[in-house]
Amino acid sequence: MPAFEPVAAVRVVASPEALDGARWSGDGVDILRTASDEAIGIGATAVDVDDPDAIVEPEAGFLVALLDEHDVRRLAAHTEWELSTAAGKLFQGKVAGVPARILGGRPGLLVTNAAYADELERRLGWR
Repeated sequence: MPAFEPVAAVRVVASPEALDGARWSGDGVDILRTASDEAIGIGATAVDVDDPDAIVEPEAGFLVALLDEHDVRRLAAHTEWELSTAAGKLFQGKVAGVPARILGGRPGLLVTNAAYADELERRLGWR
């Protein structure tokens, strides 16, 4: 059964072009492009972005759970959208009624704010 783990992250708000060329530092960084001008680097320790107006801030409020294909299929019953394991595909919305993001891949990532994790685990029957 998946389990949430705390993870360091860096949030960047910058021009879309600058985000396209951003250079992220860290081990196993996963990029969540949450809007055209915003990205969250899960596992990132730093980022170099070519935009003098960029906002770059450390983000400590996320938890992630690794998902295999079976886990993704089970989560599909708790979303209003069709899920995929396609690498890099980001899904945002509510999972079991709780705000969360799912990043496709092998493994996939379920990402939620730390404040919501207990409730999400409860609703998914993970505990």
